[in-house]
Amino acid sequence: MDLAFIREYTPLYVEAAKLTIGIALFGILFSIVVGALCSIIRYYKVPVLQKIAGIYIELSRNTPLLVQLFFLYFGLPKIGIHFSSESCAVIGLTFLGGSYMAEAFRSGLEAVDEIQRSSALALGFNSFQVMWHVILPQAISVSVPAFCANIIFLIKETSVFSVLALPDLMYVAKDLIGLYYKTDEALLMLVVAYLILLLPISIIASVVERRVRYAGFGD
Repeated sequence: MDLAFIREYTPLYVEAAKLTIGIALFGILFSIVVGALCSIIRYYKVPVLQKIAGIYIELSRNTPLLVQLFFLYFGLPKIGIHFSSESCAVIGLTFLGGSYMAEAFRSGLEAVDEIQRSSALALGFNSFQVMWHVILPQAISVSVPAFCANIIFLIKETSVFSVLALPDLMYVAKDLIGLYYKTDEALLMLVVAYLILLLPISIIASVVERRVRYAGFGD
């Protein structure tokens, strides 16, 4: 194990980690928005939009992120639509993550008993107030485990962004292996980098899950 090599090229992994975190952050935030909208549309069974949301979810969940990125980066330019590598990465992660977030949120919404919605309406709440004050707090608490698992899943999926020539963690590792044949050292730094990114999130997720389980209802 060449420790001098590891010390010399650790800064490259630090910069790659910053790029990975930035893309993952935007992709996850947009995924939450897309997922929330799709889950609400399907929960209220909005005509037409419900079918569109369903088709999107099935298409997204049943195609690999790598194929989606190829379509965005290499396919769309054939019809005159061009995106930068960073934009393709964020759009691809959002497209994939939105479907998983939608299913996570939908499971939470459907876990809330219908009698609570009916009771809130009977008390004079409008539909928005019922959703915001009654249904969402309980639905989110139920969705937390799936939601946290999706965040970790999406961060790990950033490993395929190297196909877009983005200098992310995987790209740096492959580049160093190709240049210097330091496979063990490059892969060790790659594993450590992902552990540093994901382990704190996993620990925080476990704590949050215990804190908000069922939002305290029934305990």
